[in-house]
Amino acid sequence: QVPLVESGGGSVQVGGSLTLSCTSKYGVGVRANFMGWSRQVLGKERRGVARIDLDGRTWYADSVKGRFTIFHNNTDNSLYLQMNSLKPEDTAMYYCVSDFTPYGNRWVGGYWGQGIQVPVSP
Repeated sequence: QVPLVESGGGSVQVGGSLTLSCTSKYGVGVRANFMGWSRQVLGKERRGVARIDLDGRTWYADSVKGRFTIFHNNTDNSLYLQMNSLKPEDTAMYYCVSDFTPYGNRWVGGYWGQGIQVPVSP
């Protein structure tokens, strides 16, 4: 297991920005064929919002396109999610995920962080 640790969450107002960071607990970094960020809204299933592969190709859920940017630091193998123009519907628990198999926005297997809360207030 390579436990993943998210940071950077916290309350933000509508229209604001926030950057989430992810690294591995044991310092080995986050590096896999697929790396990404998933989120879970209260009462709903987890869904992927952004992923990146080792070649730097990215995928975004329609709901966040143009507002969220995922990037990977190849030096220290940290993973980031830059979130701009946040909306109330972005309020969710956000999870860093590594080495999963994507089926659209449903991700199977891999390593998951414990999650970090991002509340977006009016």
